[in-house]
Amino acid sequence: MMATTEVPKVAHYRYTVTWSPEDEEYVAQVTEFPSLSWLAADKDKALHGLEKLVNEVVEDMINEGEQVPVPLVEREFSGNLRVRVSPAKHRQLVILAQEQGVSLNRYLVERLAG
Repeated sequence: MMATTEVPKVAHYRYTVTWSPEDEEYVAQVTEFPSLSWLAADKDKALHGLEKLVNEVVEDMINEGEQVPVPLVEREFSGNLRVRVSPAKHRQLVILAQEQGVSLNRYLVERLAG
């Protein structure tokens, strides 16, 4: 997890709000802080409650000198992805790529895309 000592904008984190059948309420979650969530009967209240909680957690982390996660939308990504597979799966993928007449990289990118 990338982190920063700068104060990130809490609104830049990746939030989701979904219905929880178990709780019979909406649950708001934030990707950058997987241990945090907020339950409420209303979607907006779930989101606003979680944003307030995240703001408090970020303030506490800064006060304690801890590294604060960088929002995903502000992170730099290289575009390189390393994946480990078994030798047998590697062979199978190379064969499939060659049958398509493309490189293994192109074959995998097309498979990942859709």
